[in-house]
Amino acid sequence: MEDKVASTADALELLIMNQTALRAAIEEVSTWIRQRGSVDTHDNVMVALQALDTNAGAITSAIERLRS
Repeated sequence: MEDKVASTADALELLIMNQTALRAAIEEVSTWIRQRGSVDTHDNVMVALQALDTNAGAITSAIERLRS
């Protein structure tokens, strides 16, 4: 059972790293879009990224519980 728990935590860590990388890339593109005048689009993207941040916190907590 310990192997399954460790494997799950490892998989979640990889997913959170991918999520963090995607968030950074999306924010970079959104900033580029804002600089070209699409402020509304940028604002919508930033709201969506807040959901990623919220979910990242929950995933991190799950990883911590699995590792403890």
